[in-house]
This record gives sequence, C-alpha cells and structure tokens, in this order.
Amino acid sequence: MLGCKLYPAGATTHSAAGVTDVRRLDAVFERMAEAGLVLQVHGEVTDPSVDVFEREPRFIDAVLAPLAERHPLLRIVFEHITTRAAVEFVLNAREGIAATLTPQHLLLNRNALFAGGLRPHHYCAPVLKAESERPRLFLGTDSAPHARSAKEAARGCAGIFSAHAGIELYAEVFAAAGALEKLEAFASIHGADFYGLPRNGGTITLVPEPWEVPASYPFATEELVPLRAGERIAWRLASHE
Repeated sequence: MLGCKLYPAGATTHSAAGVTDVRRLDAVFERMAEAGLVLQVHGEVTDPSVDVFEREPRFIDAVLAPLAERHPLLRIVFEHITTRAAVEFVLNAREGIAATLTPQHLLLNRNALFAGGLRPHHYCAPVLKAESERPRLFLGTDSAPHARSAKEAARGCAGIFSAHAGIELYAEVFAAAGALEKLEAFASIHGADFYGLPRNGGTITLVPEPWEVPASYPFATEELVPLRAGERIAWRLASHE
C-alpha cells in the first residue's frame, strides 16, 4: 500500500459514507506519517450553504491547511485541483505536499457545462471552474466511467471518462502552452519521485496526428460517453514500449 484516499462525505460519487470530521482521523494520520503512507485528498467542503465554485478554497482554509500543520511529517497529495487558490497553496506549502491535475480541468472551463445547452458529460467533481481559475503539478486523470443513463438523468452523477485518451489530451495542453518538453516530467517523473517509486523504464511515443474520438464506448450492457466524444484530438499514441 502506498497511500489512502480521503473522501469528505457527499463530495463525489459513492462518498455518502465518507468522512464528516477530519480531526477524528488524526490518530490514523499519525500512523500514516510513521509508515510513510501518502494521504490522497479529494478537497472540497460539502456544506450546502457554500457556493459550489468556492468549495475547494474553503476546504483549503478550513480543513487542509490545519491538517498539514497538525501533521508536519504527513505527505499529502491534493487530488485533481481546480483553482488558483489550490495551486498557490501547494506551491507555497511545506515539503511533502503535492497535487494532481486532470486533463478536463486543464482543457475546459465552466462554460463547457452549458455550451449549446446543458452538457451532463462535462459535469465532474470538483466542478469545472472559471477561465481565470484554471490551473496550469503531476498527472492524475481522475477518469470516472459512468453509463450514459447515469449521466443523462434527472440527478446525473459527477464524473468524466478520460482514460481513452488521457496522455493525448495532456499533450494538447502542454503543446498549447509551448511546454511539451515538460510533459514527461509531469506525466512520469514527478509522481514517481513523490511516492518514492522507481521511475518507469518504458516509453511511449506521441505524434501530432489528429483522430476522431468515438461517440461512445461499450460499458457492460450499456455505453459511456468519453471526453471529446465525436470530436478530434490533436495528438495520437503511436507506440508503447
């Protein structure tokens, strides 16, 4: 075991039995720090009175920053961050705190939820943020496969399926930022180093050849709609060794 995931109750899919008071787990966090285990945090408060777009910043102030201070030896990964506040917290935090970024939170802003009408397949948790809030630390796709019927419903579940083209989508982001030379470290070095794991000796080759994403993929007896369904992705995985 390398780490343990912390889900605040009600923060995301299947988290109804999640944590309601993080301080009640302090003894667990102490043992994790002693054992060298990483705490992987889904960072949102779930108080219904808090604006949905402010749940991550509020979590930092109310939960994460105090937790990191109480347990100075505990290594923490702030999973799938979405706001400038989260980036600034991680970059200014003590040693032993890192974060992951998803392709959807790098590629999309909250306008994508409503482009041409309500877009249930762009709904995820944490929700997409305003353009000015989208962060530009290591890879974490947070890919979430949900059947079409579960997404296109009166109370559609949160989650975006990106596993079909995760690395290709990250390549788009880094290419657009003129930073392709930094993709390898983001995808395969920083995370391994943080977790104290050997770096993967294998390689993949990406080429700038656009391809069209299928409108859907089989999913047991149903189907799921992937990120960028029916649209094109600018990079293609050419080989894997």
